[in-house]
Amino acid sequence: MSRDTPKSTGALIAQLVDGLEPVRPLRLSSGLGFALAGLGVTVATVALLFGIRPDVIAGHFDPVFLLATGLFLLLGLSSAVTVIVMSRPRVGSDHGGWVWAAAMAALLPAAAAIIGIGRGASAFSATAAEHGLDCLTMGSAFAILTFAVLVWWLRRGAPTSPERAGLLTGVAAGSFGIFAFSFHCVYSDIVHIGLWHSAVVVVSAAVGRIAVPQLIRW
Repeated sequence: MSRDTPKSTGALIAQLVDGLEPVRPLRLSSGLGFALAGLGVTVATVALLFGIRPDVIAGHFDPVFLLATGLFLLLGLSSAVTVIVMSRPRVGSDHGGWVWAAAMAALLPAAAAIIGIGRGASAFSATAAEHGLDCLTMGSAFAILTFAVLVWWLRRGAPTSPERAGLLTGVAAGSFGIFAFSFHCVYSDIVHIGLWHSAVVVVSAAVGRIAVPQLIRW
């Protein structure tokens, strides 16, 4: 046989795979476990650095507090799961489950706007804005850990829509960040929560949409 004869298919495949090592598949349970671990660390950090609000420690939960934290937790979980699923794309995957959680969480700023307009200028006083900016700053800061965990997970996979993955990474991180800080924030006023706590999610989503695609591209 001439030296110019093409190699057999088997030999060609063997040459292509030579030196490759098996890669552990990305599992939804593992990704979600890392995200929940990040959330646990975030909540613990809030408790250690700032303390937990007295009514929660006493077991007296304000209804608005319960509703808001529940919605942020649900939005964070659904967004984080979607990001994890997007890291291992496959035909037929549904990435729209987070939309329903986002629609429910959107009731918070809607209610804040309606009630705030009814209260007038007192609902948007300088003092209220000062407390609100504190929550916006701290909630965004506590979103960093979840943000880092999800970016790391995305870099291990191959998301086909980096922009959407970035948006949802920010939504999940912001939701978890303000969920954790809510255990310290003593305000259960719907205007405060609907405006400033929701703003954490919006800001984090914008940062994720801009920054994450650059961080997960090889």
